[in-house]
Amino acid sequence: MPIASTPDIDLYYELHGPTAQGGAQVLFISGTGGDLRVRPNVFDGPLPGTHQVLSYDQRGLGQSGKPATDYKMADYAADAAALLDHLGWPAVPVVGVSFGGMVAQELALRYPDKVKSLALCCTSSGGAGGASFPLHELSDLTPLERAEQHLSVADIRQDATWQRQNPERWQRLLGLAMNAQREDRDEAGAARQLAARALHDTWDRLPQLAMPVCIFAGRHDGIAPLANQQALLEQIAGAKLLTFDGGHLFLAQDKTAYPALVEWLQQGACIDQG
Repeated sequence: MPIASTPDIDLYYELHGPTAQGGAQVLFISGTGGDLRVRPNVFDGPLPGTHQVLSYDQRGLGQSGKPATDYKMADYAADAAALLDHLGWPAVPVVGVSFGGMVAQELALRYPDKVKSLALCCTSSGGAGGASFPLHELSDLTPLERAEQHLSVADIRQDATWQRQNPERWQRLLGLAMNAQREDRDEAGAARQLAARALHDTWDRLPQLAMPVCIFAGRHDGIAPLANQQALLEQIAGAKLLTFDGGHLFLAQDKTAYPALVEWLQQGACIDQG
């Protein structure tokens, strides 16, 4: 089992795709509750066909360490930086999805020498740029109730009327969401992640970013609303914004999304920052 033993934490990680000689390297940082034991995940998508993809279980989750302390966004950024150091990777393109996009912002701000280009997917800056939906407020619900609420806000088209009109599709989505909730999930670690997420705020620091940045957004996302992505665009000099026909899961909903991401990684990674 691949474990990066850093001075602060043991991180479980996986590497898939062409070697560095045959395909460019990319760090993929997953979203809230991410666990590489749950499939499908990034390694089942198209990225490993074009890049050597590195992804990992974040602290408190999956097969990584679960320190019994409060977690801060700075801790998550330090973990990502330590993993890159462990593997001896140079500055690489970084893709952050949802909560992973928040971590990617912290990583790029605190360790800019490790980030060659930055793809921020369905995420928010916090602060004046707007926060993502407060998932920590769903903690007291049952797993089924959480899944229902999460799906409803993930795509604002899936409201009560849509659910009544599309009962089979709704039940299929609920089934997929429930299957993704492992019984052995560390609830304390998941709660610590949500607490750190609630305090995320990079807004005032975002103008410091000097690497190429592209923001990828779903037009019907209720977790990271399009307005939040537009705020990121305005706060980061030279950034680009691409929008897609989908909600928080637009990467799976819009067949043009992953090709656009791959194209950005190939182009953004080639930009010389001097």
